Amino acid sequence: MTPASRTILVIDDERDTLTLLRLALNKARYRALVAASWDEVADRVKETYQEGLAIDIIVLDLMMPGRSGFDIMRSLQVVLTPVPPVIMLTAVTGFEQQVQARELGVSRYLTKPTTPTKLIDAIETVLAEKEK
Repeated sequence: MTPASRTILVIDDERDTLTLLRLALNKARYRALVAASWDEVADRVKETYQEGLAIDIIVLDLMMPGRSGFDIMRSLQVVLTPVPPVIMLTAVTGFEQQVQARELGVSRYLTKPTTPTKLIDAIETVLAEKEK
């Protein structure tokens, strides 16, 4: 599959971060959907379902208002079958959080700040692993 046929859901509470990531992903020819809260996540999931599309990968921030990234991931595991691979993109560098992320099934754990190139490399690696 080409990047243009891939849908990536980016979840982060910082609107500037969402804008930058959407631009970088669109430039790399991915279809980027963004959400800044659980309600927006639920809306994006519903929209993709109604359009007959699948979310191929999720980029998820850990520190979110209301529901943490871990809580959002647990909720996604209930509403999405199968759950797409998740890349945690966060400023949290703690070992305990990285272990918890792995236990929840996170494919990659990237720390902020990062570059669009590193994120896209991680996305492409995770997507290639998914296809094996």
